[in-house]
Amino acid sequence: MYILLLCSIFVAAIAIERWRFYRQAGKGAGAFVKDLAQEIKGQGIKASAERCGSVNTAAAYVAAAGLRAASEGTNLVLALDTAYGEMAMELRARLNYLSTIVTLAPLLGLLGTISGMIQSFSIFSVRAGEPLAITGGIGEALVATATGLCVAIFALLVHTYFAQKLDEMLAVLDKASAAVQEGIGMKKEGENHAA
Repeated sequence: MYILLLCSIFVAAIAIERWRFYRQAGKGAGAFVKDLAQEIKGQGIKASAERCGSVNTAAAYVAAAGLRAASEGTNLVLALDTAYGEMAMELRARLNYLSTIVTLAPLLGLLGTISGMIQSFSIFSVRAGEPLAITGGIGEALVATATGLCVAIFALLVHTYFAQKLDEMLAVLDKASAAVQEGIGMKKEGENHAA
C-alpha cells in the first residue's frame, strides 16, 4: 500500500510538472506560427531570429534554431529537424513513467491481495471455526487491488491527456518548421525580384 501511495504521489507530481511545462511551451503558439512567415519576409531573418529567441515557447525554439541556421548559412533543414527532435524529447519527458505506473499499480495491488490472502488462509489453519477472521482478512486484502486499480486509472487518465497534448504540440512544431521554410523562401524570392 505504501508503494501504491508513492506511485499516486508520483503521478500527481508528474501531472503538475507536465501541465506547467505544456502550458508554457504552447503559450500563444497558434498566433505565433500563423504570423511567422510574414514576419520573416517583412523584418528579415536576423530580426526574426532575435524575436524568436526571446520567446519562451516550443514553436519559437524550433523557429529560432532554423532562423539562426539560415542567417549563418548552415543547413536549414538539419537545424529544424535537430531542434524539433530536442523539443519533442522534452515534450515526451516523464510520460513513460506514467505508462509504467499504469501497468505497475494493478500488479502491486494484486501482490498485496495475494499476500493478504495467504495471511488469511494461515489464520484459517490456526483458528478453525472462526469464519469472521478469514473473511475480514480477505476483505482487507482486496483493498490493495482496489487501490492499485484506482492509481492505474488515475495514471492512465493523466497519460492520455498529456499524450493528446503532445500530439497537438508536435503538430505546432511541424507548422513552425514549415513557416520558417516558407518565410525564408518568400524572403529570398523577394530579394531576387528586387535584384
